[in-house]
Amino acid sequence: MDPIKITATSITVALISAIQINEAASETLELSGFVQAHAVVRTVDVDCPAGTECDVPFNDQRAQIKAEGGNESGSVAYLGKIDLIHNWALNDIDSEVRELYVDYHTDDFTVRGGRQVITWGAGDLLFINDVFPKDWGAFYSGQPLEYLKLGSDAVKLDLFMGSTTLEMVISDFRADRLPDDRQFIISSPFSASLPRDMEEPEAPEYALKLSGYLRSWDAAVYASRGYYHAPALMATATVVRGTHPRLNTLGISLSGPVASGVLNLETGYYDSEDDGNGADPTMENSQARLLIGYTRQIGQETQIGIQAYAEWMQDYDAYKHTLPSGYARRDEVRTVATVRFTQYYLHQTLTVNLFAFLGISENDSYVIPSVRYAFSDNLWMELGANILNGSRSGMFGTLGDNDNAYVTMRYAF
Repeated sequence: MDPIKITATSITVALISAIQINEAASETLELSGFVQAHAVVRTVDVDCPAGTECDVPFNDQRAQIKAEGGNESGSVAYLGKIDLIHNWALNDIDSEVRELYVDYHTDDFTVRGGRQVITWGAGDLLFINDVFPKDWGAFYSGQPLEYLKLGSDAVKLDLFMGSTTLEMVISDFRADRLPDDRQFIISSPFSASLPRDMEEPEAPEYALKLSGYLRSWDAAVYASRGYYHAPALMATATVVRGTHPRLNTLGISLSGPVASGVLNLETGYYDSEDDGNGADPTMENSQARLLIGYTRQIGQETQIGIQAYAEWMQDYDAYKHTLPSGYARRDEVRTVATVRFTQYYLHQTLTVNLFAFLGISENDSYVIPSVRYAFSDNLWMELGANILNGSRSGMFGTLGDNDNAYVTMRYAF
């Protein structure tokens, strides 16, 4: 068995055993959950490829059971979330462990073992130092935002050192979930008839975060040694082979008050270790990334946020010289701006939200309008859309045949 799996299993078993044998502890168990229906209608008139659901690419019903508790002193806590999913569009029934972990707390540290969702960085839907797995298919189909993040099977240690916290994560590799060609129309340079052979790393990933305060500013330094979570693809005559190249990252973030709002600054360097000179066209080049964001409350019920983001490809000359014929050339510096507008009505039971990605360098866009109404504390419904436009060589424009409108209803218990 992989050493990380041994470690995670051992710690989890030990903590669970501690709960069971601690006869003096008064334990609590709280059960909750929700049932949810989510349906998506494609809003563009296109001819879908064989095997791709066209008019209603998503129609799923989901039930989540959540269990949490701990001992009376608060030194031990546990949480589990399990989803049961009926995918009507694909005629499939599945289950997923969203989270399942045990915590042990002291005044000096906290250790968490098991499947957990970890979110780092200062960006709003733009990620630099958040190197943990994501579900892009759920995002582009309008699922509730919590489903963008996937859980990591990890051991996480938080050390509290006065006003400074050191977080250390050791995790099994888990790939991003990319849009599925059974539900999305995806442009690909590879023949659909070729089988896919995806290889995933067996070695663990490591990540560090050191955070604290600089006067009124939240500051953090990040480092990681892992892998790209989206595969690098290479075609032969018989197969499309996917691998996950080595990725090392180093970054910082700052967040603090400016002019009655909050200013976010974040930067990071992505070291593509397996393509050090940028000459392998199947792999990502190394990159420097930068994000500047500002959010401000306008009155009691209105909030607006803007961001500017850039990726600067290193070894660009090598990339140009090795790019295969027929492939669209990427810009040396890719730039994106975002705008978020949120307005509340009816004592905040009605939420109108607009989030827009504007691909400045790639001349494309991705706009997400939504309206959510809470009928009660337990029941809400959301109507929204995913609108992708612009150059078909851009990150957002390439999905332009997947414009959709969605409806989600959730009842919590």
